[in-house]
Amino acid sequence: MPNNISIKCNKIFKPIHKSKHRYVVMKGSAGSGKSVDTAQQYILRLISEPGRNLLCVRKVEQSNRNSTFSELVGAVNRMGLEKYFSYTVSPMGIKCLVNKNEVLFAGFNDDRQREKIKSVTFTTGKLTDVWLEEATELQQADVDVIDDRLRGELPRGLFYQMKLTFNPVSSAHWIKRVFFDSVSDDVLTHHSTYLDNKFIDIAYYDRMERRRELDPEGYRIYGLGEWGETSGLIFSNWNVIECEQDYNFYDDVAYGQDFGFNHANAVLCLGIKDGQIYILKELYVTEKDTSEIIPMLKDWDKTKVMFADSAEPDRIQMWRRAGFRVVPSKKGTGSVKAQIDWLKQRKIYIDSSCANTISEIGQYRWQKDRITDKYTDEPININDDAMAALRYGIQNWRMVEKVEAKKVDERTELQKYKDKVLKKGNIRRSYY
Repeated sequence: MPNNISIKCNKIFKPIHKSKHRYVVMKGSAGSGKSVDTAQQYILRLISEPGRNLLCVRKVEQSNRNSTFSELVGAVNRMGLEKYFSYTVSPMGIKCLVNKNEVLFAGFNDDRQREKIKSVTFTTGKLTDVWLEEATELQQADVDVIDDRLRGELPRGLFYQMKLTFNPVSSAHWIKRVFFDSVSDDVLTHHSTYLDNKFIDIAYYDRMERRRELDPEGYRIYGLGEWGETSGLIFSNWNVIECEQDYNFYDDVAYGQDFGFNHANAVLCLGIKDGQIYILKELYVTEKDTSEIIPMLKDWDKTKVMFADSAEPDRIQMWRRAGFRVVPSKKGTGSVKAQIDWLKQRKIYIDSSCANTISEIGQYRWQKDRITDKYTDEPININDDAMAALRYGIQNWRMVEKVEAKKVDERTELQKYKDKVLKKGNIRRSYY
C-alpha cells in the first residue's frame, strides 16, 4: 500500500471504519457525506487487503454510473491513487493494479439482471463486500438474493460485509423493520446528517436552513435524516427505468426549464407516448448564469420547443438568440394545481440518469396550513426546480387535451339541445 495517502473524513463515520459487522446500515440526510466516505473506505480496503472484491448495486444498474462508480473514481483521484487503479466506463468496472481486487456493478431492473447477480464472478477471489446505494429503492427479496452470495470460508483476516446507504423514506419501509426495530450482533446501524459533515458547502447549508423554516416536515426527513410519513406527497405515480433516448419512439418531445442561480437551474427533456410521460434527461446546475448553461445543451435538439418560466423574459431572449425555440409558460390562478392534476392522471417514467429529478419527485409535498394543520392545494416552494421544469414542459400536451375536451363538451351540449328540441316536436329531425 502506498504511503502518504491524502485522506479526509468526518469523525462521525469512524465507528464504521472499524466495524466487522456483516450488515452496516447507514441512514442519513442528504449531504451528510455518507456516500463519499463509503467510497473512500472501499478504495482503501481494496488497495490494502488482497482478496477483497466489491459489488455495487442500485435498483437500476445504470444509476451506478452517476453514483457508486462516480464516487469510487472520485475517491481514487482525491487520494492520489490513480496509478494504482484502472477502470472502464462501458461496461463499468474498476480494478486495483496492486492485487487484482475488483469492483463490479449491477442492478435489479429485471429477472435477467437478477440472474446476473446470482452468477457474478471475479477474476481472482470471491465476492466479499456489497454496497447497496439508495437501498430504499430495493425490495427485501432483492437484498436476500445478494446476501445469499456472501457465503463460504474466506482466507484468514477477511470477512463478509454489506453496506446499505440511503436517505430515509417512510417509517413503514422494510429496512426500518428488519435492521432498526430489532437488535442483532450482526448489524451496525448508523445515523448522520449534513450537520456532521465539516466539508459541506455554505450554499447547501443555507438551502437546508431555508428548508428548516419553510418545510419543517421535509427538513426532518431530508435535513435530519429521520424516518418520514408518506402523507402529503404529491406524486406516487412514477418509476425509474431506462428510457428510450431515440426521440422517434415518442409521440412528441419537448423541454421544460425552470431558471435559477442560487437554487438550481433545471432543464428537462420530456417525451409523451400513449399518454404517459417520460423524463429522458436533465440538466441541473447551481451558481451558473445563462451564458454558461447554454453551451451545456449543445447536444440537445434545438428544433424541440422549450417551455420556460415566463417571469424571466430576458433569459428567454438569450435562449432564443442561441437558437432554441423557447415559449413562456402560461401561468395564472390555479395553474400549478391544474398542472399537477394532469400529471397525476398518468404514469411518469424517469430515466435512471436523472438523479436530481428522482430526488425531488420523491419529496415533493403539499404545504400545510399552520393554523389548521391540513394540507393545502399549493406545493412547498423549495427544492422543486425539476418539478417546475416538469410542469412547464407538459404545457402543449395539456393544452391540446383541454381543447379536445372542450370540443367534446360543446358537442355534448349541442346534442342535449337537439334532443330537447326534438322532444318538443319544434323542429324536424331531418335538419340534423
